[in-house]
Amino acid sequence: MKKLVLVVMDGVGKSKTGLGDAVTLANTPTLDKLLAECPHTYIKAHGTAVGLPSDDDMGNSEVGHNALGCGQVYSQGAKLVEEAIESGDIFASSAWQELKNNCVENGSTMHFLGLLSDGNVHSNIGHLIALIKGAKRDGVKRVRIHALLDGRDVPATSALTYIDMLEAACKELNDANFDARIASGGGRMKITMDRYFANWDMVKAGFYTHVYGEGRQFATATDAIETYRAENPGVIDQDLPAFVIAKDGKPVGKIVDGDSVILYNFRGDRAIEISMAFDNADFDKFDRGNMPKVKYAGMLQYDGDLHLPTRFLVEPPKIKYTLSEYLVNRNVKSYAVSETQKYGHVTYFWNGNRSEKFSDKLEDWEEVPSDKVSFDERPWMKAAEVTDKVIAAVESDKYDFIRCNYPNGDMVGHTGNLDATRIGVEAVDLGLARLLPVIEKHGYVLIVTADHGNADEMLEKNKKGVISVRTAHSLNPVPFIVFNADCEIAEGEFGLSNVAATAVKLMGLEPDSHWDRPIIK
Repeated sequence: MKKLVLVVMDGVGKSKTGLGDAVTLANTPTLDKLLAECPHTYIKAHGTAVGLPSDDDMGNSEVGHNALGCGQVYSQGAKLVEEAIESGDIFASSAWQELKNNCVENGSTMHFLGLLSDGNVHSNIGHLIALIKGAKRDGVKRVRIHALLDGRDVPATSALTYIDMLEAACKELNDANFDARIASGGGRMKITMDRYFANWDMVKAGFYTHVYGEGRQFATATDAIETYRAENPGVIDQDLPAFVIAKDGKPVGKIVDGDSVILYNFRGDRAIEISMAFDNADFDKFDRGNMPKVKYAGMLQYDGDLHLPTRFLVEPPKIKYTLSEYLVNRNVKSYAVSETQKYGHVTYFWNGNRSEKFSDKLEDWEEVPSDKVSFDERPWMKAAEVTDKVIAAVESDKYDFIRCNYPNGDMVGHTGNLDATRIGVEAVDLGLARLLPVIEKHGYVLIVTADHGNADEMLEKNKKGVISVRTAHSLNPVPFIVFNADCEIAEGEFGLSNVAATAVKLMGLEPDSHWDRPIIK
């Protein structure tokens, strides 16, 4: 059996437009050499290729690592929710019935908390509006929305577009027996939506804004956004401070005893911490104050192993036949490493949304702590340290399969800082430069690929031809390169779900029959 290293260059795609292409702008002699000399192709990492509803939907690291790690395409996030809304299953779910009945029987408020955009990465405003309509139809009298502003998976200053859409929908639904309105909000990178336990202060700030209505007061969400933009020209939506909507000095939508709260994001990573704050009786990450007794549910279950949250509206895909399980069943020892920002991706998401290993004996995971600064300030991130860990794993001769993720292209790309992202991509290239001789010396095969694009398209042109900063993922294909193996790329189109079968074939093993076909002949 051959041994194999798989490198995921997060957020590194192949630009179709050349607009703000930090990958091409970067000095990447190692990547250039690999593309010039090794078998390679470009594979799909977005839309239907990773289980999303349409090919207009950008990929993301979660669905990307699911596809890489299980070798198949499953209906994901947005698609699961859409199917549940269309079939009506979401409103028949025990969680919806319990939360709805709680409001109807007690005359209490139903709160919807989540990211307000149609980015389809964490949430979709269409799902929110469908839920508000469902609440009215089912007899709920009062709805309050706690709107987190995006500017990351959608244009950087598009918040008012979504505020207008939501307020128009509420206006149409509101009558003598139904009252829906925005109660609080703020930028997604300022409050509530932290991930990987990196910044609990962010979650606390959101919790106190949404629950207690603590914070700067405004008459409307539009007032809040316009005021903050005037005070800090150039600020993008994800960084807007928290706001509370108030009337006569009183918040219009505090969360109180007897209320129901639904987090309508479908993606898990940035939903887990706020869910813990609402759902865990023994929560100790910050003082929740005089915590109201509420019924809480998530759109999906965000962590199956932690059973978090305990109530959720839509069942997750049952991911079976993962690559990790396949390797464990064949007594193959594996190692996974990344820094904090993508550690969950090479472990939890890779293993089919499982927090636990299939085998403690055969799987080793290692996390390098990420810097606690904006990533454009230290765009090299922990690429050198991740490389050190991979080299040590190869040289230890303990592992047959090693995987790592370099987050730079994605995490620095999300800041919108083109120069910093170029440096981030160069840091990844330096990592590859150090890996190649070690991989060759120890007889490993190397696969270099990515989970989606981002750094490759950091500017965008609108319909009027105006160019603006782009902070979202791209729809571009990603590289798939094989180093130190004699192989040939097969005919046809491929996506991330074809990588698992390719990896085991390169190792000299027979791919699982449930997987999509290998990329090599």
